Amino acid sequence: MIQWSGYLGLILQGALVTIELTLMGSVLALVMAFVAGLGRISRFFIIRALATVYIEFFRGTSIFVQLFWAYFVLPFVGLELTPLQAGVLALGLNVSAYAAEVVRGAILSIGHEQYEACTALNLGRWQGLRHVILPQAFLVMLPTFGNNAIELLKATSVVSLISLADLTFQAQVVRSQTGSTLVPFVSVLVIYFVFALIISWGVRSLERSRARGLDGVRV
Repeated sequence: MIQWSGYLGLILQGALVTIELTLMGSVLALVMAFVAGLGRISRFFIIRALATVYIEFFRGTSIFVQLFWAYFVLPFVGLELTPLQAGVLALGLNVSAYAAEVVRGAILSIGHEQYEACTALNLGRWQGLRHVILPQAFLVMLPTFGNNAIELLKATSVVSLISLADLTFQAQVVRSQTGSTLVPFVSVLVIYFVFALIISWGVRSLERSRARGLDGVRV
């Protein structure tokens, strides 16, 4: 039987794994969201088609199946991943498919006068996008990006299915060894909630910071 002093240690270990998954998965999701989102508005048909297939595939299939493919199927083609790597890959790619549409929608929401101003200033397509359009669009993206990050945080619980010792996995270990269900799962519930509050606070702070500097970006 596990002692309750050891129980806290297990939960904290699980919390660290969940933080790792959330941070690394969010970085991957952010990078791929911009790649796919910009691909969706490309002038080249093949790039738009590839971005659309990517987005629809990862939005249209279960994250459970994606996780199992990353961990159990990829080794058959010579790509063997650790449970942490498989979890980051599945979570990041899944969430990025939703965030990519946020990127696309935010860019398209910027008024045509901004694009016309870029042309008047003799800025190339990518120069205007980088220096004028994206800074404004990023502010539009932030609230939904925050929601995406929280969804990714909550989705980290699926990695317990491949025996990665995250919060949910450790709560199950504690429950099986103590016979208590209430205490470990209430603890995990509170920890997830606190992590979500931290993400929300961070996004709101970044949003306020970006909004203060936005007037200097508009042309």
